[in-house]
Amino acid sequence: MTLLAVALALVGSLFFALGAALQQFEAVGTGEEKPKMRALLRKPRWLLGTVSIGGGAGLQVVALDYGPLTVVQPVGVASLLFALPIAATLHKRRPERRELAAAAVVAAGLVGLVLMVPSAEGPARLDLPGVVLLLAITGAIAVFAILAAKTVPPTARAALYAVSAGAMYGATAVLMRVLVDDGWSQWYLYVPGVLVTALPGVVLLQRAYAAGHFGVSFASLQVTDPFTAVVFGALLLGEPMPTGVVPVLAAAITVVGTFALARTSPLERTT
Repeated sequence: MTLLAVALALVGSLFFALGAALQQFEAVGTGEEKPKMRALLRKPRWLLGTVSIGGGAGLQVVALDYGPLTVVQPVGVASLLFALPIAATLHKRRPERRELAAAAVVAAGLVGLVLMVPSAEGPARLDLPGVVLLLAITGAIAVFAILAAKTVPPTARAALYAVSAGAMYGATAVLMRVLVDDGWSQWYLYVPGVLVTALPGVVLLQRAYAAGHFGVSFASLQVTDPFTAVVFGALLLGEPMPTGVVPVLAAAITVVGTFALARTSPLERTT
């Protein structure tokens, strides 16, 4: 069963990577710093990317029926290693060795981080003040990123927008977990929060992609999403945080790898 879980998670990662690469190709192809969602929704490849991401997420969920989270989640990190060659192919180039090596460093750090996250015990609960606080924090992160992105070069712009999108997705994950654990009995409290975080997250991610440095934006998203979910879980749900030296080293590795990607990831433009 565990082998099947690994296989499903691996295929899910491939679908997720394909979807991200297709969306980035179309976002950067608009030639706009802030691509309009209405325009992207008319592009078949962007829509195919959305379907592919949804399929990847679905396979990850199915994989959890056949294996533990400690097996499925680290395999999901492989999407970063799949995404770079796919994106390079779409842009009619070969991925650089240094670029792939940097991505491997990020993936190794992410695996270390997800393996060190303690399992949460008991159902998650979040009241209205907690939801408001969660939305306020993620909103503040987004505003900071949007303002800072106006004055930095494309590489940093990609990272900033992707970090804000990752924070939105992390908040969405927390709200979805609370929603499921609550049995959807208070859907009117959590569903609006999911929409408020998920939809802007999609928009911010397209801005990150439009900056043209896919490796930087995708890696920043991959790092920020689980990190913020864990931090929000600890602050608002009372869930345990990783302890010890290993998580710190893993986090340092991901940061080093992301900076390396920023130095090696080429500025991509559609041809």
